[in-house]
Amino acid sequence: MAVELRVPEVGESITEVQIGAWLKAEGDSVERDEAVVEIESDKATLELPAPVSGTIEKLLKKKGDVVKIGELIATLAEGTGNGAKPKKAASAAPAATETPAAPAPAAVPTPPAKAPSARATPAAPTTPAPAAPPPRQPAAAPPRLMPSAERLIGQHGLAPGQVPPSGPGGRLLKEDVLEHLARKPEPAGPVEEAVPMSPLRLRIAERLKAAQNTAALLTTFNEIDMSAVVALREELKEPFQERYGVKLGFMSFFVKAAVDALMRFPQVNAEIRDKEIIYKNHYDIGIAVGGGRGLVVPVLKGADRLSFAEIELAVADFAQRAKDNKLSLDELKDGTFTISNGGVYGSLLSTPIVNPPQSGILGLHAIHKRPVAIDDQVVIRAMMYVALTYDHRIIDGRESVTFVKHIKELIERPTRMLLGI
Repeated sequence: MAVELRVPEVGESITEVQIGAWLKAEGDSVERDEAVVEIESDKATLELPAPVSGTIEKLLKKKGDVVKIGELIATLAEGTGNGAKPKKAASAAPAATETPAAPAPAAVPTPPAKAPSARATPAAPTTPAPAAPPPRQPAAAPPRLMPSAERLIGQHGLAPGQVPPSGPGGRLLKEDVLEHLARKPEPAGPVEEAVPMSPLRLRIAERLKAAQNTAALLTTFNEIDMSAVVALREELKEPFQERYGVKLGFMSFFVKAAVDALMRFPQVNAEIRDKEIIYKNHYDIGIAVGGGRGLVVPVLKGADRLSFAEIELAVADFAQRAKDNKLSLDELKDGTFTISNGGVYGSLLSTPIVNPPQSGILGLHAIHKRPVAIDDQVVIRAMMYVALTYDHRIIDGRESVTFVKHIKELIERPTRMLLGI
């Protein structure tokens, strides 16, 4: 019995998707709920599972096709999902039985050659006589090497014949060798390759450009002495991991500090909707992570109610499922503020772009030890630059600078977060 595989509803306002990679081919067996194909929307990449156990009967769309929600993309034959590939196995069976018979023709003795018949005689004059070999050319004399050119050739492991001489009398000059070494080899393959943008990449480009065109974006910077947090992590990392099964990272500290700062400066947690400012009394923090298909921002819902361990577990889970394209659409929406950590890639300083309709994003960067002045003494401290990009239409400079300064104070004295001061 044929079972239809259609594109399901994948989110509000999404009317079409793009076919990604087919994980099964025609004739392959599948089990119920086993992934068959990846479908890409403008918000996420999802795997579409098989509705029943059976065999892939027909693939009606190919990779890269854009299809509507509800459109038929494949059919399955129900009832043969046992992990075998019946179609391919059946075709391979006859080939196996024919193999032993292959040597049979070789056993027939070859008859002796017969003398050419009279009917073949007229064709003999038409056979062209073998062409005479071309006259042998005298070997070219090796180029005369100038001493400086000979030294360069020896240093770079070249043969004199590889470099064309340009000097008088066929002399190989130093300039000839230098020009040969400076000449870049031609690329072996095509120089350019055109690849269609995925719906997710198109959506990212659209949203980021819309943020620049619509919002009045401005970025303020500060630097944070991370020594206290680094020391705290070093002291407690082993018992923390033993108890919760996850490493104690920096992100939980910054999520906690950002939530505290958002409570003090509600403009940063707000958004502009038409001609109104919508102040939000919930704190859903987006965590920007690099996925297999591009940057995605899963959201920590109710971050103000989460412990350090719950934040670290959620962030680690987001990162892994983003690589595997396993994030759901519900996890990617309704954030009120975003944190982006470019420091994991080595970024020292950058200006992040807000994720509309949010009004602020905090950018974290790499931690470097460098000399700083503390109490009139030069000391070595682990320092990090942070950047807040904000929508200047609703957030003034005073609020933005004070917001970052408050985060700095909490991170430099993390015990304040435990006391709520």
